[in-house]
Amino acid sequence: MRSRVGHTPASAVFWKLVLGNGAVFVAGSAVLVLSPATVSAPVMIKEIAVLVVGLTLLLAVNAVLIRSILRPLDGLAGLMERVDLLRPGERLTVPGNRDLGYLVGTFNDMLTRLETDRTTGSAQALAAQEAERHRIAQELHDEIGQSLTAVLLNLKRTVDCAPATLQDELRAAQEAIRASLDEVRRVARRLRPGVLEDLGLLSAMRALATDFSRASEVPVVPRLDHRPPVLSTEAELVLYRVAQESLTNIARHADASRVELTLTTEQNCVVLRITDDGRGLDGSAEGAGIRGMRERALLIGARLTLDPAPEGGTEVRLVVPHQTGRE
Repeated sequence: MRSRVGHTPASAVFWKLVLGNGAVFVAGSAVLVLSPATVSAPVMIKEIAVLVVGLTLLLAVNAVLIRSILRPLDGLAGLMERVDLLRPGERLTVPGNRDLGYLVGTFNDMLTRLETDRTTGSAQALAAQEAERHRIAQELHDEIGQSLTAVLLNLKRTVDCAPATLQDELRAAQEAIRASLDEVRRVARRLRPGVLEDLGLLSAMRALATDFSRASEVPVVPRLDHRPPVLSTEAELVLYRVAQESLTNIARHADASRVELTLTTEQNCVVLRITDDGRGLDGSAEGAGIRGMRERALLIGARLTLDPAPEGGTEVRLVVPHQTGRE
């Protein structure tokens, strides 16, 4: 913790300016007093020229002095304007000026605390979100799913006993209920990726690609390493959720005709790429979905980037370091 009793950066800068300006004006006055130049009455043109040159030099030296003292404040203001806690790590270089160095160092420390607090808060919020998703998915499966299944069975017995004039309508109701049951199961799978827990990351990615292709009618080409990456449960969940959110964004906004989902194991990391041939980012601001992906990436020390794809569209790239995996 940085602290100074009775000596703040503002007071330090004030006294530096006062003393610096005082030194400049004292030096200028001494030059005028000790130099052979004099001012007569009336003032001669030559004497006016000497005064103008002396004043210009005083102002120039004063401006250079003040500028050198306050220059670090420009960098500080620029960082304040562009800082984003979802893109951590940006810091100012502490200048040699001791007092402004204290101010810049304090601001850097504040950013570190804010990033740490945000990461901790995001981890708690996302853990609570996953727990709530798990609970809702369980209730959808156990309550609504079982209720719809019971209705289907009862309706099947009713169809078998119903008059021929009602059977077509009852069968249409059966199909509607069956479609609702399928939709409930799809929602439950999106909320809680049971295949991720039961069969692992690669199977979950394949299932995600298949479900997206079926629901959106946009073909997804999965390109997955045959060697499953060894990652922690948290890292696997982040990879799955980023892929899921990327595909959801493509379905809503990209107007794409083809998507590639790639998961590769490289030298020191696992890399997830989701590439589409849609309309691209078009300079639009990041929405809640993308910022949510950035928050998830920060939790496991991963790096998320969104760039134009080589053939148009957008490429979402998530790089997960190996040190986030299991030992």
